[in-house]
Amino acid sequence: MTDPEPLLAWYAALTPDSVRQAGRFYAPDAQFRDPFNDVRGVAAIEAVFGHMFVNTQEPRFIIGERIVQGEQVFVTWRFVFRLRGAPYEVCGGSHLRFNQAGLVVLHRDYWDAAEELLQKLPLVGAPIRWLRRRFRVTLPADLTLSKGSRK
Repeated sequence: MTDPEPLLAWYAALTPDSVRQAGRFYAPDAQFRDPFNDVRGVAAIEAVFGHMFVNTQEPRFIIGERIVQGEQVFVTWRFVFRLRGAPYEVCGGSHLRFNQAGLVVLHRDYWDAAEELLQKLPLVGAPIRWLRRRFRVTLPADLTLSKGSRK
């Protein structure tokens, strides 16, 4: 069974300097994919997280729940940061697959870029919010929205 805790502790304490330690956790040919990137190799993964520190202020990951099954892990997280001084929070999850040596070979992030980020931005947010309203179901009065749903 894989122990994800060292990797998750690294993410929770990630800094511009510690990004260069990715090789301790990722296999040389590991794949990383999120809504904006699809890269392979430790240097490319380091570049993705280095880019995060260049383009956001005070970025950090708050690790949530974990599901461990053999050589696979699913973890939820919150990514909090500032962009041009404004605070943002993105909620998501990561599917991690480990090799026999305990190194990540697949890291796939799942999060809704439109809901979690784009609709919060000044210029592109309005059309995305309009589109989301357009496709949202209108429930009869006797049905209720789930807790946390937006009206």
